[in-house]
Amino acid sequence: MLSSELERFVAEDLGDWDDSSRLVPEIAARAAIIAKEDCIISGLSEAREILDYFGLDCKPLYDDGEFVPDGSRVLCISGSARAILQAERLTLNFLARMSGISTITRQCVLSAGGAVRIAATRKTTPGFRAFEKKAVFLGGGDRHRFNLSDAVLIKDNHIRILGLEECLRRAKENASFTKKIEVEVESLEDLLIAARGKADIIMFDNMSPETIARGVQLLREKGLREHVLLEASGGISPCNIPEYARSGVDIISLGALTRDARWIDLSLEIEL
Repeated sequence: MLSSELERFVAEDLGDWDDSSRLVPEIAARAAIIAKEDCIISGLSEAREILDYFGLDCKPLYDDGEFVPDGSRVLCISGSARAILQAERLTLNFLARMSGISTITRQCVLSAGGAVRIAATRKTTPGFRAFEKKAVFLGGGDRHRFNLSDAVLIKDNHIRILGLEECLRRAKENASFTKKIEVEVESLEDLLIAARGKADIIMFDNMSPETIARGVQLLREKGLREHVLLEASGGISPCNIPEYARSGVDIISLGALTRDARWIDLSLEIEL
């Protein structure tokens, strides 16, 4: 992470004066971070940067993206006892949040059975998007767009203002040839307009798996399926991913990867 980001995170947690950690003398100590449940670990490189900032040595026992069983040591730390206590919460916050996202992402990837790509959305925590998107990637998912500049995405409100055909015309006229154009559709009529308008990607928004399957078949019948990537999004959860994976789309994107990810239970234990 950028040094300015790291310093901001540290300042947020330490505040102006840390009386609690100052109760502890400057003695050498060792500590370990323990996983209290099965997880896909991520955030280890960020944890190392935090610990290094506090002058601590650390030895990760796993790589980012690896499965960690309940009860396992994830990271060993050595150095000043006071510094370990100061770094504890920030280090655990990164590991717990990022590992939670990686874990739910891996579950979704496995549920899809390899048939489709699982992708994130821009429904992320302000200021923490880069880390949350990285956690999705480490869990086996796709980051999708990082920000609005990555691709053109024509959504429902664009269409309400200008109409779908005019949105497509303007996008093709103004966007660089290097940028893909994606269109969000809510009906099979708009699906055909987007496909005939040569959108690169079409997103089925809040449609049932059955409706999407009919749309995919319609594109095949019209000879349009092979020219476009198809994405399903909206109303999708880890529980219904298999149904959407069988609908014929190429990509499933869901905000649940970042919105619903539960923080993994990890603890730091001092070993004097």
